[in-house]
Amino acid sequence: MISAILLAAGESKRMRGENKLTKLYRGKPLIQHSIKNILESSIDELIIILGYQNTSLQNFIEKNKKIKIVINKNYAIGMSSSIKLGIKNLSKMTDAFFICLADMPLIDKNIYDDLIKSKKNNDIIVPIYKGQQGNPILFSKLMIDEILNIKGDNGAKDILKKNIVKKQMLPVENEAVILDFDTQDNFK
Repeated sequence: MISAILLAAGESKRMRGENKLTKLYRGKPLIQHSIKNILESSIDELIIILGYQNTSLQNFIEKNKKIKIVINKNYAIGMSSSIKLGIKNLSKMTDAFFICLADMPLIDKNIYDDLIKSKKNNDIIVPIYKGQQGNPILFSKLMIDEILNIKGDNGAKDILKKNIVKKQMLPVENEAVILDFDTQDNFK
């Protein structure tokens, strides 16, 4: 079973008071693009971690049997709190899981599926575009204990540095894996 954890709990601090996940992009709220692309892939479950403005964000999430919404009351602690909450809510049947960022709406289903197909004996699969590591990252369930020890707002970056032998880089020809929407200018 392949799961996806979508991190959508952040405060959009660089957006000058606007929640980037509710801001319209190509006619739809940003979060809807990310959810749609993940659901169109071959994942089996999607755990969406909400925190900041979670009540309003829930209005933009359509009902789907694959979706489980989890509220992170400690979102201000940083990204690691959302990742840990997502892991604690994974299905017991999960073999591997993505950590996805809700502010990366251009990652299409093909990227997710290519990462899933490339998973063989490696515990971490990272998309790479022109030499730059991107997202989403696919982790084997064997990485859960190590990920549960992360702290702060760095996400899983330290785990990637420590586990070079367990990591497989998958070159992709789509810059979507490195493009996130953090500022008003990104929406132009």
